[in-house]
Amino acid sequence: MNNKVALITGITGQDGAYLSEYLIKKGYTVHGIKRRSSLFNTDRIDHLYQDPHDEKRNMVLHYGDMTDSMNLTRIIGDVQPDEIYNLAAMSHVKVSFDTPEYTANADGIGTLRLLEAVRLLNLTDKTRIYQASTSELYGMVQEIPQRETTPFYPRSPYAVAKLYAYWITVNYREAYGMHASNGILFNHESPLRGETFVTRKVTRAAARILLGLQKKVYMGNISSKRDWGHAKDYIKAMYLILQQDTPDDYVISTGVTTTIRDFIKMTFNEAGVTVEFKGENEQEEGFIAHINEELFSKAVGEEHLDAFKKRLGESIVGIDPAYYRPTEVDILIGDNTKARTKLGWEPTYDLKGLCHDMITHDIELMKKEEYLRNGGYRILNYFE
Repeated sequence: MNNKVALITGITGQDGAYLSEYLIKKGYTVHGIKRRSSLFNTDRIDHLYQDPHDEKRNMVLHYGDMTDSMNLTRIIGDVQPDEIYNLAAMSHVKVSFDTPEYTANADGIGTLRLLEAVRLLNLTDKTRIYQASTSELYGMVQEIPQRETTPFYPRSPYAVAKLYAYWITVNYREAYGMHASNGILFNHESPLRGETFVTRKVTRAAARILLGLQKKVYMGNISSKRDWGHAKDYIKAMYLILQQDTPDDYVISTGVTTTIRDFIKMTFNEAGVTVEFKGENEQEEGFIAHINEELFSKAVGEEHLDAFKKRLGESIVGIDPAYYRPTEVDILIGDNTKARTKLGWEPTYDLKGLCHDMITHDIELMKKEEYLRNGGYRILNYFE
């Protein structure tokens, strides 16, 4: 029986949810830090929740915030974790331009607070620390593909804050002998991804368009290229990093890059719909070019086919400059050689499998929400 204790910051997020489930299956007791909110935001981990009165529970939640050093120190002191996974962050790149100071405080200085708490509590020999770094560190890329030795060139307040977090983790490792490691994770997605992130925005909007609930989705720069993997694969890499005898920093990626435009095409293809793009820059649009009726009926439902066939030739994707970033990251593609050779890690999902997983989930989700709406309960639509 594994008696290890893990503490996960950002436990209510996509990665926190998958990692919690993964560690509990391995016999860990998992403690998580969540921010106080007037609304419940634990949907992703509700299936793991246990009554606080259960003496044998393996999931415990604590209220906390990366901007509160005393709070973090108290929680770490109480929990005495064997492993800390620092996944908490204001992680939306576009929003970081609107909230740069908070982003720096939570994502950058927040990591320092956590490291310093471990040091002050004399846990440096006991507690191993995983810091969630990001491919956004590479920004205006200096090398293709990007590897652990590629120079960083951050292009957003989010990436700059994460740059501080990366180097303060390295500094504490070298200065105090901490087992502290960075996972430089490239974009990783899933059905649990937040609704405002580009892949989930695409799959949710696609589901609504296929079901006749929405006419069109507006995007920003769809020529940007990203290295997309599945979060289920990437949380396994986090775990492996902390099982190594020596702390180190690793790029976690698939090694394949794809434009957002092609991600949109692949998403609709999973439902038998071919989308063709015409025009350039702000005038570019995506049109329904072909419908595979058999695949559409299987993926979406035969009852929706006739209505969708009437939309053949319509524009369903447009461009809105409001979604452009002030400074863009044009291409990200990672070299995962070190992770494969030292960790024995390899991704199991390809992009087609990821698209299928996400659009299948969102079609069923939107069917459920439409049912609830017809019953008089209005579900917030993020894309209207």
